[in-house]
Amino acid sequence: MFKPARMQKLKIITLDKYADSAVNSLHEEGIVQIHDISERIQTDAEWKQILKPSKVNPHTGKVSSLLMKTSGMVDFLESVEKREGGIKNTIMGFINPKTIEKREVEAISVDELVNKAESTIAEVESKTKALEENLSKLDSEKSKLEDASKVAEELKDFDVDLIDLKGSEYTAVITGKIEVSNLEKFKEESSAVTDEYLVFETDSVSKEKSKEVSKNIIIITLAQYGEELTGLLRKLEFDKFEVSGISGKPEEFIRNTDTRIQAIESEKQTIFNELAVVADEWKGDLLVLREQLEVEKERDEIFSSFGETKNTMMFEAWVPVKKMKKSLEILETSTEGHSVVEVSDPEENDEVPSKLDNPRFAKPYEMMVEMYSPTNYKEFDPTILMAIVFPFFFGYCLTDAGYGIIDALIGYILYRGLGKTNKAMHDMGLILVACGVWAFILGMVTNGFIGDLIPRFFMGSTSAALPTVIGSVNAFVHPENILYIALTIGILHINLGLLIGAYNNIKEKKIGEALGSQIDWIILELAIVLYVVTGSSIVGGVVAIIGVGLLVYYNGVMGIMDILSFLGTVLSYSRLLALCLSTGGIAMTVNILTQLSAQMIPYVGLILAPIIFIGGHLFNMSFQSLGAFIHSLRLHYVEFFSQFYEGGSPKFEAFKAERKFTKIRR
Repeated sequence: MFKPARMQKLKIITLDKYADSAVNSLHEEGIVQIHDISERIQTDAEWKQILKPSKVNPHTGKVSSLLMKTSGMVDFLESVEKREGGIKNTIMGFINPKTIEKREVEAISVDELVNKAESTIAEVESKTKALEENLSKLDSEKSKLEDASKVAEELKDFDVDLIDLKGSEYTAVITGKIEVSNLEKFKEESSAVTDEYLVFETDSVSKEKSKEVSKNIIIITLAQYGEELTGLLRKLEFDKFEVSGISGKPEEFIRNTDTRIQAIESEKQTIFNELAVVADEWKGDLLVLREQLEVEKERDEIFSSFGETKNTMMFEAWVPVKKMKKSLEILETSTEGHSVVEVSDPEENDEVPSKLDNPRFAKPYEMMVEMYSPTNYKEFDPTILMAIVFPFFFGYCLTDAGYGIIDALIGYILYRGLGKTNKAMHDMGLILVACGVWAFILGMVTNGFIGDLIPRFFMGSTSAALPTVIGSVNAFVHPENILYIALTIGILHINLGLLIGAYNNIKEKKIGEALGSQIDWIILELAIVLYVVTGSSIVGGVVAIIGVGLLVYYNGVMGIMDILSFLGTVLSYSRLLALCLSTGGIAMTVNILTQLSAQMIPYVGLILAPIIFIGGHLFNMSFQSLGAFIHSLRLHYVEFFSQFYEGGSPKFEAFKAERKFTKIRR
């Protein structure tokens, strides 16, 4: 608590034949982080004499190939499976998502897994390959028909059978689209080739990016001039129509094409239905197989982090001290006692991974701390403090009991809904519940319940207060008291950060850093307190001189300018008042507009009033809740963490088999 989990390093040497067993057992338990020693083997002369970098498991390539095929099949079957649509199902999926029941699987060897994957893939392909090929053929045919239909649409004004546009042994027919200005140029320049041609033209029906009007043209000439005239047209941005393979009058062809496209869609739907049956039968097996292959691939690749001799393997791992006993038991069992294990504390230059270790109530806030930066292994972990203060700040910014109830309900729905399958949603749900509870408490104390809803509509007087209100902190009667409390909280919050920063620096023997960055500010604040309490400018002045002296000594003369910066940091907490008043002010405005609409607009006002009330408060609650969340986060990141937090350690990444669809049969 208040510190990342204490780590120790394991050095393990075991016989080759037990390496797979040790890796598999550690992977399933997921309590160690494998430390890559391959680079050290290559750079450390002593290690290089006795070890060589290990290679990835020889099965890795095959496993990766099968994983790629399996993933492709899963993606394809997911794209064709039937889904229940509709708003109701979408909402229910949010509130109560389906939980995945894990399937028990045997722990099998790589060879057995490869054989299983190959046979499963072959069986699924036997059911889907022909259907996929038919789909591809139908899509290709549909694409060709749509292109041909577009050509026929352009040529609809010509009374001609499309098959005649292919030309003959003695004539060439050129069909396409060209801008009017370029058509005139063609007529002028074509005389250099021949005058023996006919041009039929109509306005183009398609919309062009160019502002100039285009013409659809049919040019008939002798076969010997066809290529030369086509070349001339091509220089003039001529868009030639592809008319091979189409016949009949344009309108007749379009009708026939539309009929065939509808038939293709019907055939495709039949194939999709057949594929949906395959998906229903095989998707579960493929998901299990994909997960098994992913687990095996991760295990195979980890061997590249090891070192090896002729008959042994060596690897290192970071382990939380609390999990050390379990790790040693796993290694002893998996290697049947044929391993040498050395346990050591981190050395000075080790890059120790950081794993936060907090009580259950603070766990959700770990993601917010790590979002700023993973905690330094040696420094103070502020997660518990954030778990206490962050929801309070949120509630202080919102200070509306009605909005707090809604936020808490949304958080509970997240926690009980998407939180079942998504850890981030689980944590965010719990955070929102805590934030909503504080908003409710502070709203009831400061006279905020959906603005002035209760006094205005139920108590008959807008100046009335809720029974739970503490008069001195009624937000719209005594906003100055809300400001004083906010600034006091800010000073306490900042000083807590300064004390933590001083503790971190003194522990790391950075005394000068502690005196010049934290203790000097505490002394200056103490000077103000002594002056206020004693009324003696001498006592306060002497202490202030000491504080300023430390500030100048460690930060230079320009360090005095930091006094303004420190004052700005304190005043930043006044945002707690600003957001408090803006929430209540906008909510009150919505209530006033609702009341005026109902009272002053006959008939329509009765319909308009609830729309204004619901829409206005939903917008205000959403906007203010978002603002409260962001500003509470900012007060921690900018004002609080800046006093002590360094971060920078790599995050502890457990070597763990991520099993969503499977569990090993014990």
